Amino acid sequence: MEPRFVTAADVARRAGVSRSAVSRAFTPGASVAPETRARVLEAAEALGYRVNRLARTLHRDRSDLVGIIGANLGNPYISAQFDALSAALQAEGLQTLLVNLRPDPRPGAEPPDLGRAVERLLEYRVRTVVLLSGAAPDELVRLCAANGVRMVLINRPAPAAGALADVIDSDAAGGGRLAARRLIAAGCRRLAVVLSESRTSAKLARADAFCAEAALGGLTVRRWTQGPNSYETGVAAARSLLEGGAARIDGIFGVTDEIALGAMNTARHELGLAVPHRLSVIGFDDAPISAWSSHRLTTVRQSLPALTGATLEAILCPADAAVSHRAVAVDLVERGSVAPARGSAPG
Repeated sequence: MEPRFVTAADVARRAGVSRSAVSRAFTPGASVAPETRARVLEAAEALGYRVNRLARTLHRDRSDLVGIIGANLGNPYISAQFDALSAALQAEGLQTLLVNLRPDPRPGAEPPDLGRAVERLLEYRVRTVVLLSGAAPDELVRLCAANGVRMVLINRPAPAAGALADVIDSDAAGGGRLAARRLIAAGCRRLAVVLSESRTSAKLARADAFCAEAALGGLTVRRWTQGPNSYETGVAAARSLLEGGAARIDGIFGVTDEIALGAMNTARHELGLAVPHRLSVIGFDDAPISAWSSHRLTTVRQSLPALTGATLEAILCPADAAVSHRAVAVDLVERGSVAPARGSAPG
């Protein structure tokens, strides 16, 4: 006999009640006699029955499932972001359905299909689609709206005007300016910014603002734009940018902590450069790993609690509420990977 889940019909037979009585017994506030409820619960316990919540969502306007689409889930900040958001959703009685858009590393493999990922989530009747990776084409936003599903974009490009998607982003440009000012204040004059080939809107905004702020001080910036958004990209960038000579870089801004850590650790442990005395490094995100005593990376913080709170607010909005654009402020967290500002006492 094929293994199967225990059903409400099984419980009804064992308890000697109707199928509808079982349903009412497990529905908060439903009318059911105390003795009937007791018999149902006793039968359910004996059989190991659990309510089919997926089936229940078919009879409601909105389900308790939230679809989250992400790639590069090994990134320290993205994994911390997913951890915080899924815990917050759980506390609200909502459940998470994760779609991993990690690219297939095999040669010639097709790139991840964001459209199919969204369609798959709609097949599970999710109440909201949260996009952590990729840019949402307008047709996908419209597809969600046509099914009464809100889309939430986190640090993603905003869709066309009138598209039904909530947008949550941190101040990417402000963070880039903070990083440039801090490196300049430390006396750095040969600056570099390291991003990746992905060149997402948020990362580009960080890099562009960094370069623009440096230009105000009469400085030019070398841009490294190769490789994926990864620690290994920071490693490769450090090996290239920090080759010998009088023009060697003395300040690096990594547009993510993961990239910045790759550059900083390579400079220290492979190239023998003292950080921050010979090289200053700043990241962006404030991933938990950045605070480790072995790293102590100075970084532009996009507050994880603030980002999670803003995302949760958007998810909990009524389905017919107007879409919103929520901004998350950033600030600089000093930890020791940048030399003291000129004129200040060493920390």
